[in-house]
Amino acid sequence: MSTVTRHRVLRMVGRDPHEPGRASTPLELLFDLTFVIAFGTAASAFSHELVSGHVTDGIISFLFATFAVSWAWINFSWFASAYDTDDWVFRVMTMVQMVGVLVLALGLPQMFASIAAGEHVNNGVMVFGYVIMRIAMVGQWARAAHQDPGRRLACMAYIVTILVAQAGWIVLALAHTNVQTMLACVAVLIAIELAGPLIAETRLGGTPWHAHHIAERYALLVIVTLGEALIGTMATLIGLVDPDQTGISIPFDVAVVGLAGVGLTFGMWWIYFILPGGEILAARRSRSFGWGYGHMFVFGSIVAVGSGIHTAAYLIEGESELSPLSTLLCVAIPLAVYITAIYLLYCVLTRSVDIFHGSLVAGSAAVLLAALLLNAAGASIVWCLLVMACVPWVTVIGYELRRYRHSETVLADL
Repeated sequence: MSTVTRHRVLRMVGRDPHEPGRASTPLELLFDLTFVIAFGTAASAFSHELVSGHVTDGIISFLFATFAVSWAWINFSWFASAYDTDDWVFRVMTMVQMVGVLVLALGLPQMFASIAAGEHVNNGVMVFGYVIMRIAMVGQWARAAHQDPGRRLACMAYIVTILVAQAGWIVLALAHTNVQTMLACVAVLIAIELAGPLIAETRLGGTPWHAHHIAERYALLVIVTLGEALIGTMATLIGLVDPDQTGISIPFDVAVVGLAGVGLTFGMWWIYFILPGGEILAARRSRSFGWGYGHMFVFGSIVAVGSGIHTAAYLIEGESELSPLSTLLCVAIPLAVYITAIYLLYCVLTRSVDIFHGSLVAGSAAVLLAALLLNAAGASIVWCLLVMACVPWVTVIGYELRRYRHSETVLADL
């Protein structure tokens, strides 16, 4: 039987970092939906630039967008893990952040197009949305600083670095700089953004975030980003299906691409959960930074894989300037980044190096290379995608046969 709860204002004194059964809230899940839109917009704009031949410009724009979207999500999730009161003030401030995500997403196509055109970077709308999110976070941290005096210094470190960085983003947006100047300034501003949590959590006492809750939150965003691979697969299938076809028969190429897209997505999902995140973070909280920051490469590479599959749809429809090999590389490169990131995060989190992991990485690379060589030999891109879909399954099969014992040993040692 459900009960109706009045969401009166509560004192923000920090949650129990060892609270049993802590799970993502409905509000956090709603918040994540806005990032479905943001990542989807970035993936769509990226694939458009790729098929138009603006590969370098597209990559620069995509990296910029991926950081902005991922970092905003990361900051909210760690704050909510430590200070989620679920009162009406917290809910309204979260709604403001959701508005900021949508505004940022609206500005992404302009930013991509301006960089591709070689003009000044038109990132005003994007930065405006980002600043909305970050200023809302300042309000949340200010409330925590006031109501949790024991952790005031840590909260103030977040506030100061966020405000300094936002001032820099605003100046950068108003300055109408070229791409080269923008990249130099962005490097400095990103360093400031990343420094805030590092200083607060390691030098000033930290915040009471919950290890298992954080691990679940990251896993849920991985699932959100994997949706982009399924969207890319669907776009490719639509390009293969004859709109005048009648009946329920499925063309062979459509079946192969469908199997490749779903198999690739499912394999990527499977190997992500090899990472024993919550257990190790609970025992070794100091390892959270490499793990948490490193996930930006995981999120970005997954979205880029989806974008790469979408470029295959453009090629099949005859709307791409890329060759079949270049199109395959749009999937192969981010997939390689994803596999590499998973293994590096495992090493960072467990503080261990497993020789068998090297053989799995080598096997994955061999399958990836086989897909590219198959295309060079004249095979259809459809079959090459099917071979490429086998890449994550090298790790899946290897782990299911023997390597879970290594993870069990690592956890036992903790």
